[in-house]
Amino acid sequence: VYLAPTLAQVWQEFPPPVRLPDCVIPIPLSRQRWRRRGYNQALELARPLAQWLRCPVQEGLSRLRATLPQAELPRAARQSNVAGAFRASDRLQGRQVALVDDVLTTGATLEAATAALHQVGVGGVDVWVCAEAPVPDPF
Repeated sequence: VYLAPTLAQVWQEFPPPVRLPDCVIPIPLSRQRWRRRGYNQALELARPLAQWLRCPVQEGLSRLRATLPQAELPRAARQSNVAGAFRASDRLQGRQVALVDDVLTTGATLEAATAALHQVGVGGVDVWVCAEAPVPDPF
């Protein structure tokens, strides 16, 4: 949690996007994981990012069900694990959003969240992650 502002500050070393988002949306955690962890790492990254982009952190993406931790799953199981796990609010319709997560591995979580956002007709989604940790393909 205490490193989030420092990590998010790295984003500020790059030029801001040409089209600024209307809001920043962190990938939500399940209630069980939030209680166990005590914080949402994506939310902690989203706050300083939103401040830099001069737009609000917006609730509007919810997790419909708890999923297994993606880090514990092989590449093939990650997409089905998060398929249909998110729902977006209709009040995001037409808005340009910055979707924030901590780590990009296979992209399954971000794809599922983006699909939920597109279902309600967002104007566009930019994905912001702090790190990339690709999962190697099995032989």
